Amino acid sequence: MSEINLGLGNNDTKTRIEAETDFVAFWAKQAKNLSWFSNWEKTLDWNPPFARWFLGGTINASYNTLDIHQQNKANKPGILWEGENGESRILTYKDMWVQVQKFANSLKSLGVKKGDRVTIYLPMIPELPISMLACARIGATHTVIFSGFSAASIKDRIDDSKSKIVITSDGGYRRGNVIHLKEIIDESIKDLDFVQNVIVVERTKNKIHLSSKDILWNELMHNVSDICPAEPLDSTHPLYILYTSGTTGKPKGVLHGTGGYLTHLHSTFKWAFDIKDSDVFFCTADIGWVTGHSYVVYGPLLHGATLVMYEGAPDFPDESRMWQIIQKYKVTIFYTTPTALRMLMKFGDDIPNSYDLASLRLLGSVGEPINPEVWKWYFKIIGKEKCPIIDTWWQTETGGLMISALPGLETIPLKPGSGTRPIPGVIIAIVDEVGNDVPPNTKGYLVIRNPWPGMLLTLWGDDQKYRDVYWSKYPNSYYAGDYALKDGDGYCWLLGRTDDVLKVSGHRIGTAELERWIVSHHDVAESAVCGIPDVIKGEAIIAFVVLKQSVTNNNMDKELLQKIRDDIGAIATPKQIYFVTKLPKTRSGKIMRRLLKAIASGETIGDVSTLEDGAAVTEIQSSFKELQKSIQTESDLT
Repeated sequence: MSEINLGLGNNDTKTRIEAETDFVAFWAKQAKNLSWFSNWEKTLDWNPPFARWFLGGTINASYNTLDIHQQNKANKPGILWEGENGESRILTYKDMWVQVQKFANSLKSLGVKKGDRVTIYLPMIPELPISMLACARIGATHTVIFSGFSAASIKDRIDDSKSKIVITSDGGYRRGNVIHLKEIIDESIKDLDFVQNVIVVERTKNKIHLSSKDILWNELMHNVSDICPAEPLDSTHPLYILYTSGTTGKPKGVLHGTGGYLTHLHSTFKWAFDIKDSDVFFCTADIGWVTGHSYVVYGPLLHGATLVMYEGAPDFPDESRMWQIIQKYKVTIFYTTPTALRMLMKFGDDIPNSYDLASLRLLGSVGEPINPEVWKWYFKIIGKEKCPIIDTWWQTETGGLMISALPGLETIPLKPGSGTRPIPGVIIAIVDEVGNDVPPNTKGYLVIRNPWPGMLLTLWGDDQKYRDVYWSKYPNSYYAGDYALKDGDGYCWLLGRTDDVLKVSGHRIGTAELERWIVSHHDVAESAVCGIPDVIKGEAIIAFVVLKQSVTNNNMDKELLQKIRDDIGAIATPKQIYFVTKLPKTRSGKIMRRLLKAIASGETIGDVSTLEDGAAVTEIQSSFKELQKSIQTESDLT
């Protein structure tokens, strides 16, 4: 099964030709599918590496996701919400429109103005997209933080954005437990005087402390007008900041605009998912990540689609939860991660086979490359060999899909494990170290050679870092930080990260951020983190730690694991911590993570000529083997 010739009957040949002829004129045509308050004067102002799309045009994201649907889709379900504890809610497009306007007025009553930042730290409940769209309506820039992050990580992000308002809840459910989100926020903002108010949604009804800054959502919304006209905003007005963990210690604030971002999403959502008015769309991503922004909130709502929004873990209270939801809501399009699929696949075929999944017509994968075995299982067991699979590559920085099969546009052979081709209007190349195109089937660096509407405006407050991180390696080309190859048919195959960023369950975790927190422990001298292949998560985190002299490893591993959970969040928890006396370094003092990864994965070490001290490698190897042996012995005994 090398290729699958299956599509949805679409065969639009003109779109790609138009895109290749003149990509600027092409994107101008796509932008006309949105509702603008005033037309743009210039489609693209390209001052490398800064792109400003649809210059002079005014638009509003909230208006384009809600107001435009009130005439024909007011009573259509917009959000079908499923709580982890079995609760459910249905919000029509009219319901959302009213709620968003009321909350927009509530924010205004607290002094929130155009250009202000608002941090949102909520579980997967309807108040999360309502908060985002209310911010967008008045021109406030929202910054959503994944609800699994800890107080210290949140503090970094709130402090960087200087948000005057934080929106949270009393708690959230995760695997039957209540996560005390309000307490976490209280801890994160205790030293941040610029935070003026905290708005609290009552979700779990657990006891919370309310200070003079705190206001309950329901009380704030009481007797508030439900009329709040959408603010006409410049196309380049900042819609949101989303923090992503990178190769430097602190997370980077990726800044997205409005007009270009919406154009990219409106187009890619239609091309990739072939969206119809009758579809029920279910993307399992948390809105705290970019997939949730683009393809849970903005993309579906731009098209007036019905989306399923699920609060909890994919295998709770049991392994059938995803299939139950698909059956219950007659989901037609299912978009999830390879990590979730690998986990669900290990439970066997009998569970999904016992549910009615016949409503499905399209399947999607996001977050990391999907291995061919999982692709085939997804195709056969979940899709019953009748659903095309889109394997999508994109990043927080790109805003939306960049490489994907596009069954809403064209029918092409699918290759399990390949994202297929770049989207129209985007020039993607695979290059060598000096920037020359490599031959087909040759591993190289993935670059994007032209600006695109969904691209980030910059990094919040740091134009120079934006230049350095994404545009300095190759002139006028965006460096994605991924290895890839193109085969003889021009299909792209993603081969993993080139930098020190790990992909755990599809989520980016920067080694530098993790190392920074480990080293902040008073008994730790040095630390290095790497990833090794993991059957379920794609990549598992391994940490190597050097303790200070005279410090003994007495329950230190448990202490550090708890510290990481407290400081960053459970998602960053290493699978194993190895204690060593030295780390392998080059003569210039750089830690050789390649070696650590090779040792941890049992691979050949390769050239060590630049090592400061070759003994460090031997030591780490023996430490690793010793621990592996003790782990094996333990498992044999049990």
